[in-house]
Amino acid sequence: MATLASDMDTAELAALLHFYAECGVAELCEDTAIDRFEQSAEILKARARSQSQPNAATSQPAQKPAPNLAPERKPAAQPIAPAPVASQLTIPGAAAFEDARGLAASASTIAELRSALDGFTGCNLRHSAKSLVFADGNPEAEVMFIGEAPGREEDLQGAPFVGRAGQLLDRMLAAVGLSRDTAYITNIIPWRPPGNRTPAAHEIELCRPFVERHIALAQPRIVVMLGNIASKSLLETDKGILSLRGTWMEYKLGGTATPAMPTLHPAYLLRNPAQKRLAWADFLSLQERLEQLKGS
Repeated sequence: MATLASDMDTAELAALLHFYAECGVAELCEDTAIDRFEQSAEILKARARSQSQPNAATSQPAQKPAPNLAPERKPAAQPIAPAPVASQLTIPGAAAFEDARGLAASASTIAELRSALDGFTGCNLRHSAKSLVFADGNPEAEVMFIGEAPGREEDLQGAPFVGRAGQLLDRMLAAVGLSRDTAYITNIIPWRPPGNRTPAAHEIELCRPFVERHIALAQPRIVVMLGNIASKSLLETDKGILSLRGTWMEYKLGGTATPAMPTLHPAYLLRNPAQKRLAWADFLSLQERLEQLKGS
């Protein structure tokens, strides 16, 4: 037998709502089902009744229009507009992926990696973006934050996380005693996707060698993945961020395993403010791990 909300106490209701939030539920349903077919039938009946009633304006006899004595003119031929061409993503060949791996591996410093990425032409995103958005903060910091891709403000300024999401990230960092002087920030994708769309799979794979080399050169003691794209790509999993977040994992590259914390992207938190409590719990866990590193 189903349990009604009226039969539950405050703690049980809070636990149930927490469970729904963890599952990704964003909206609640009505208590009873709504028969949309019945609603449509009522609307049609009302419309038919209104059309059958006599109208004062239409009850008057129609007057004959005055004859048009002007010579008949044929309408001018209108030019036929070309059919719009659907925009398609151009998937590069194997040579572009090989080139990306070779350029990334050849970089022995972070400065060389930036130059290599700036000279890489195999990704279609660089041709529509205004600037390369490489990194910000302290490359020698113990913690490295990796997001998804630049937005409009980031593309204009050439630095990651400087828009509204970046301002929120700055406040989150400050809440646990961090700043851009004590953290290093970058993205999986260094160029803004048109219209801030989600990066395509081949775009992520093209940029993966560069971000992996970036992590290897920076050698952070902790990696924080912000959002779905960074978490799924670097942890090589199909699980969503709501399932991954809050759990310490390992980012493995070669023979090195680095503690990694997947958490919610600040842009997601701006759209879903109620989920900030989850990100706050993750950042408190990060703060505790950083304090442990200082003591070791």
